Amino acid sequence: MQVKNERRSNRDRTEATRGDLIAAARRLFTEKSYAETSTPEIVAAAGVTRGALYHHFSDKQALFAAVAEQEANAVAEEVERAAPTALGAREALLAGSEAYLRAMQVPGRTRLLLLDGPAVLGRPGMDAIDDRHGNRTLREGLAATMRAGAMRKLPLTALTSLLAATFDRAALAIDAGAPLADQVAVISALIDGLMVEPAGNG
Repeated sequence: MQVKNERRSNRDRTEATRGDLIAAARRLFTEKSYAETSTPEIVAAAGVTRGALYHHFSDKQALFAAVAEQEANAVAEEVERAAPTALGAREALLAGSEAYLRAMQVPGRTRLLLLDGPAVLGRPGMDAIDDRHGNRTLREGLAATMRAGAMRKLPLTALTSLLAATFDRAALAIDAGAPLADQVAVISALIDGLMVEPAGNG
């Protein structure tokens, strides 16, 4: 029993250290950018040793990837909460779209996921993270809408990619000061244009 408790305690400490490193890195990456943040700054902010950093992450890029993964997962969770299966297909897509834009308003998130992410991890690396989180929820929503017969049948991968790019541009515009309502209105019109019977046509 004592051995099991010690294992759990060690695992808890390990996870806590990893969490401290990710939290410290996120704060510094958003305040200063990835390029301007050094690993000594990260370990100092996290209150751990340099050895602890390299125990958990092979390098600064790997730590950034963990930060990006955590942020992308948080956005996907917001979208899923806003678009439960009880909603109709169109309503779920619209609610999820707005939830994405609102989730991206968390300070530093557009820089992490839309600017530094592709620059640090490369487009394929950032796409892989997106496909596990935001693009996954979008793809599932589009597929469900097509299955329900509410949306025109279109190539799912291409549609997901192009709509995701639209959402990202909208998030960047909002981050730069554009009104959220304007971006939501345009995205809603785009989604309605994909429907078999757009809203308001009976």
